[in-house]
Amino acid sequence: METKLTICQHNAGRLSVMVVHSQPSNCVCFGCRNFYYITMLRDPVSRYLSEWKHVQRGATWKTALHMCDGRSPTQDELPTCYSGDDWSGVTLKDFMNCPSNLANNRQVRMLADLSLVGCYNLSSMNESQRNDILLSSAMSNLKNMAFYGLTEFQRKTQYLFERTFSLRFISAFTQINSTRAANVDLSEAVRRRIEELNFLDVQLYEYAKDLFLQRFQYTRQREHQEVRLKRREERRWLREQREQGRPWPSKHKGRVFEKETENNLPTTTEDYTSQVVRCDEQRFQSANSGSTRAPQNTRLFSANRVTRVLFGAADIRRNEHGGKDEERTV
Repeated sequence: METKLTICQHNAGRLSVMVVHSQPSNCVCFGCRNFYYITMLRDPVSRYLSEWKHVQRGATWKTALHMCDGRSPTQDELPTCYSGDDWSGVTLKDFMNCPSNLANNRQVRMLADLSLVGCYNLSSMNESQRNDILLSSAMSNLKNMAFYGLTEFQRKTQYLFERTFSLRFISAFTQINSTRAANVDLSEAVRRRIEELNFLDVQLYEYAKDLFLQRFQYTRQREHQEVRLKRREERRWLREQREQGRPWPSKHKGRVFEKETENNLPTTTEDYTSQVVRCDEQRFQSANSGSTRAPQNTRLFSANRVTRVLFGAADIRRNEHGGKDEERTV
């Protein structure tokens, strides 16, 4: 799964976003385009349980070549966890007991440069050194990506995506917490075991969450500063017009003023019934015609369309007809 090269491109004006189902080092660029790399992370325990449920329903990655440094791993380097066509009906205990299960620390492995540790050759260095290098590489690649989001913070992810790429979604992201993983009844001992198996992913997720919330807070502060600066400039302009003996205008030479207060600022919270940052078309209402339109430099996209950019390559969808699961990209 993690080394199968899959490229998904979304063009929106001058925006090209690439979501890859591969380590970043395996990606190639066609046509000399400049891409933004983005990814989504998930709570390691929930993600692990979700993959277990996915495999339990019959999903496999038999066609994945796991290419690294120009070759696939040998059977000794990457032994299979099951015999037969798939691992259908596997219990959680058996799933956890397979030492070569690629579900373990999958997020770190997907983001790290495996060539730094000899790919799948576990004898190239000791385990502690290998883990340190993988985690450091994953953190570095994550930090340097144009954008990343967290599945547990859908609204904040939407807000940061919009501010990062100067795009607006027509509708708000929806947080769905009632997942198959959420419905698994875990004992504390089993949860600790999953965290132990995914200890690198746990560290990566804590790092990612801390950085994500810092970016969110910083972006919100900048937005408030921009709004205050805009109001200050508008008041100065209006004062100059009044000093020149002109009537107090609501518009001048096509310029429409927005009467906003701090309380009218859209908010983004984890209360999913509250309002979120979205494109308010009434902001662009024409004073002359009473019509409503968005300025040309504001690009509107449906949530379904652009959500596929965020989640498409990382999302594993089911084949409704055959009952099997398959990997799909946008």
